[in-house]
Amino acid sequence: MLVIDNTLISDDIFDCHFCCDMAFCKGICCVEGDAGAPLEEEEVSVLEGIIEQIQPYLCVEGEEVIKKNGVFDYDADGCLVTPLINNALCAFGVKNGDMVECAIEKAFFDKKIKFRKPISCHLYPIRITKWNNYDSLDYHQWDICKQAVINGKKQHVSVFDFLQEPLTRKYGKEWVEKVKLFLKMRQL
Repeated sequence: MLVIDNTLISDDIFDCHFCCDMAFCKGICCVEGDAGAPLEEEEVSVLEGIIEQIQPYLCVEGEEVIKKNGVFDYDADGCLVTPLINNALCAFGVKNGDMVECAIEKAFFDKKIKFRKPISCHLYPIRITKWNNYDSLDYHQWDICKQAVINGKKQHVSVFDFLQEPLTRKYGKEWVEKVKLFLKMRQL
């Protein structure tokens, strides 16, 4: 376990390999699971403020769920999550052939919004648990991501390497540089 600022980082994030293969998994993580993607409180406000720009990218069922229930729901523990269509597909998920894409991210890449997607989605397979003043970062191992692990091993890409962009988005460049310095020192 590494402690950097107010984060506790599991060794698995450095020691395990991961490199997502959307061509293989087809975005199944947006369908499988027992709840929607975790949301931070401020993300709810952001999504409420940009839902009109996202709306053209939503599937009909997703649009209906969001109109009826809003941009968020609660999981069994009372935590904020994205709403689901029929307890399966994320309401922001859009099927494109056999692939599931994110309506939020599509609007972002089309420069309609400045918010890429919920940080929990961008950071996957890292999951964050809040403990008092600390964020605990853990590698969530899920059998649907077996190919991502195989790809990561082939390409020598760790979970940390794969997720530097969203980790920078969440914690900043300085934090990422501190982690990299630790990794260099660990190799000595």
